[in-house]
Amino acid sequence: MSQLSTRPEPRRTIRPYAVVLIVVTAAIIGILASRSVLSSAPSIADVVHGDNGHKSDATTANGGALPDRAKVFDDRYPGVANLDPKLRKALRKAAKDAADDGVEFYVNSGWRSPAYQERLLREAVSKYGSQEEASRWVATPDKSSHVSGHAVDIGHADAKAWLSEHGARYGLCQIYRNEPWHYELRPRAVENGCPRMYADPTRDPRMR
Repeated sequence: MSQLSTRPEPRRTIRPYAVVLIVVTAAIIGILASRSVLSSAPSIADVVHGDNGHKSDATTANGGALPDRAKVFDDRYPGVANLDPKLRKALRKAAKDAADDGVEFYVNSGWRSPAYQERLLREAVSKYGSQEEASRWVATPDKSSHVSGHAVDIGHADAKAWLSEHGARYGLCQIYRNEPWHYELRPRAVENGCPRMYADPTRDPRMR
């Protein structure tokens, strides 16, 4: 009968390369997890323009960005509440009358902060390729009627068509031919009709 050895078995140690392998594997898992979280988060452009269906509280409160289908009566949004009171009053009167014709007004953009306007301008330069071309669509913060609260961008197509036909009776006029959504208040239009439109903002003396 053989005698079992009582000598203790040697302890197994983790070799250095095994430790390195474990550390590298953990790091890779961490990177993949962080990428997954980032890919599910909305981009800055999504937050500003509403591609994700909502705006961050900071952007909405400080910049004037509006959610989809914002109404001209919704003062909880600074983009509406900070409009010039006379413009806001004219818009609401027009919106009530348009509703009787089955047309609903949405405010795509109203008042904007200088910082938000500057961001839109930078995006326009990136989109159109130059400051000159971008200026046909987005004004600088110091010139923008949105920043001063004297302009509003109206949606949707039915509302723009309705305002094109009836806006003058409320003093609401399209200012730029290339922007059928952009309206400003011209009180004299109630009696004299809207003034002739500029081809685009670069033709507007106020932008010079």
